[in-house]
Amino acid sequence: MKTFKSDYALSISGIAGPTGGTAEKPVGTVWVAVASHEKVLAMKFRFGDNRQRNIIMTAQASLNLLRKFILRDPSIG
Repeated sequence: MKTFKSDYALSISGIAGPTGGTAEKPVGTVWVAVASHEKVLAMKFRFGDNRQRNIIMTAQASLNLLRKFILRDPSIG
């Protein structure tokens, strides 16, 4: 955020599949983090074993989480 002089940051990490999963982190496990200068929030999602669906769902979930974070939606903590 400092480098780009941005107000918010969004980060995604996970296992889209079809391989690479483990018993602890199965395919479809995704972490999304959003941050402002005052707060950082990370959420875990599990979208299943379909790679294309995982990519789409991750994009939708991360942008929706950022939207709620900016709006200070109490449902996200």
